[in-house]
Amino acid sequence: MNFERKHLSDDQLLDLYKRLLKPRLIEEKMLILIRQGKVSKWFSGIGQEAISVGVTAVLEPDEYILPMHRNLGVFTGRNIPLSRLFAQWQGKASGFTKGRDRSFHFGTQEYKIIGMISHLGPQLGVADGIALANKLKKNGKVTAVFTGEGATSEGDFHEALNIASVWDLPVLFVIENNGYGLSTPTNEQYRCENLADKGIGYGMESHIIDGNNILEVYIELSEIVASMKTNPRPVLLEFKTFRMRGHEEASGTKYVPQELMDLWAEKDPVETYRRYLIKQNVMTSAQDEEWRNEIKKEIDDHLMIANSEADIEADYEEELNDVYKPYDFEEIKPTDETENIRFIDAISQSLRQSFQRHDNLVIMGQDIAEYGGAFKITDGFVAEFGKHRVINTPICESAVVSAGMGLSINGYKAIVEMQFADFVSTGFNPIVNYLAKVHYRWQEKADVVVRMPCGGGTQAGPFHSQTNEAWFTKTPGLKVVYPAFPYDAKGLLATAINDPNPVLFFEHKLLYRSVYQDVPKDYYTLPFGKAATLREGNDITIIAFGAAVHWALETLDKNPDISADLIDLRSLQPLDKETIYASVKKTNKAIIVQEDSLFGGVASDISAMIMEDCFEFLDGPVKRVASLDSPIPFTKALEEQYLPKERFEIALLKLLKY
Repeated sequence: MNFERKHLSDDQLLDLYKRLLKPRLIEEKMLILIRQGKVSKWFSGIGQEAISVGVTAVLEPDEYILPMHRNLGVFTGRNIPLSRLFAQWQGKASGFTKGRDRSFHFGTQEYKIIGMISHLGPQLGVADGIALANKLKKNGKVTAVFTGEGATSEGDFHEALNIASVWDLPVLFVIENNGYGLSTPTNEQYRCENLADKGIGYGMESHIIDGNNILEVYIELSEIVASMKTNPRPVLLEFKTFRMRGHEEASGTKYVPQELMDLWAEKDPVETYRRYLIKQNVMTSAQDEEWRNEIKKEIDDHLMIANSEADIEADYEEELNDVYKPYDFEEIKPTDETENIRFIDAISQSLRQSFQRHDNLVIMGQDIAEYGGAFKITDGFVAEFGKHRVINTPICESAVVSAGMGLSINGYKAIVEMQFADFVSTGFNPIVNYLAKVHYRWQEKADVVVRMPCGGGTQAGPFHSQTNEAWFTKTPGLKVVYPAFPYDAKGLLATAINDPNPVLFFEHKLLYRSVYQDVPKDYYTLPFGKAATLREGNDITIIAFGAAVHWALETLDKNPDISADLIDLRSLQPLDKETIYASVKKTNKAIIVQEDSLFGGVASDISAMIMEDCFEFLDGPVKRVASLDSPIPFTKALEEQYLPKERFEIALLKLLKY
């Protein structure tokens, strides 16, 4: 291996060596402990330490790094106390996840490290969001994000690179090409000669670097990062390297030809650099031995600290309380001045007033800038707030949601507009696996609102008409809001933006221009988890949300003799159980109507809750009414048959006679 020190001093050369040595010695200790059964799982980075060490050494301590599970050198390079790392790996309380996640699946704002999730790809979009925040702050910071050669086949990789290129984001995309995705070799992963070539398609600068040569890594990255600070842009880096252990220790390396193992053993980044330093008289063998002993002692001392810590005891309340970031709702009451506006106007007003209140609020979505969005909700926003806050996105929902997470990490509030709620399926993973779980895992907020124009009745067919709230009410960590009236929509959206937790905000398209209401002109908020009782009666409880509320109102107007409590849920997660139960205990009958198909919908859970908690008060079965268990069709006659509006009246009258 050819080492060229160029302008580096002896002290710099030695500093890089000690940075390399520390993760190697920790790994060697971990391999002993795993054989002793004292560590349950380990993902070794032996053989590719120079990449993590070099990247971390180049970046400033306050610049974010998004590593993977083979990047121990990032964590040691940021000087995290080893006792905390050991505690994390052992599931102890002084780690970073309170025993809720393992190995390197964590982040820490203190050390500006944002850990991975097992789905790999979303962290690339998160890096985009962090870099976007840096660009908005004009602070000259660079963000580095790691991935492996296998994950470059994921859609998130391509989405994130495209966004970074289009938006000129200062992101270092670090590919550690170690030859295998678990056991699958690169010739079964991709056909291009070099992964760096993929940057060409995105108009992105790219480089190939020897990932085992610490001096090449450090010197080339130093020049690239300095250039990025004066000329912000993304750069794709392919590091050629090799891992000398299995994907994780249980995997072994039998799938790797022995001659390949022998070849890369000769390129060991620690050993080759050690020999170079001794040959250049920069370091002596005695110095090397002294440093090794010091590091080994530090490892042993910190292992004792971690080992002496008591195991975590399960605490029911703490587990549930950590699902969401604590949020003290601030009620802001409106003045008496109102105007009669449409549902869509209430959404637009709420967004505009929130933009005026929050300088750190950014909205991203397809065609939302000059065009004003598919429904013209953000029309005029660019002129008022600027393109830096009202951002058109490429058609790539997953990376945009992940970018929202990155904005939140770096001090911004993010709104992501799905052009249609149906399209959220391509952004599903980062919502349910990143946004929803991040506070529970390592106490980080996800200050992201995902706006969801949804619903049928407009003959838009299977891909523009779904009301898919049940995809998200099932996922702990998400809040789900679904207003039916302009007044509620305006106040609840303001609260959603204030809330530091991820919120799915459903807006029924049929209501946009068909429902009017007197709405306060100025800013106000409404609490989540508080249903509205629209009608009061004694015979039956009707529970609905979204467009179904209006179907219920029409049915009651058509049947004035029915004495019913009509409950508009407004918020599905959190859910106002108290109002539901109080009404059912009064009327002794309950019917739930939803636009979603029947099986697995919100109505099913509410029905089960009533049966479990109010059974002794019931004078009849809890009835659910919903759309057909089929995709929503296009033709008017088929769509009307699909939707439950007419079936609701039949079911209501039947239950009243029970």
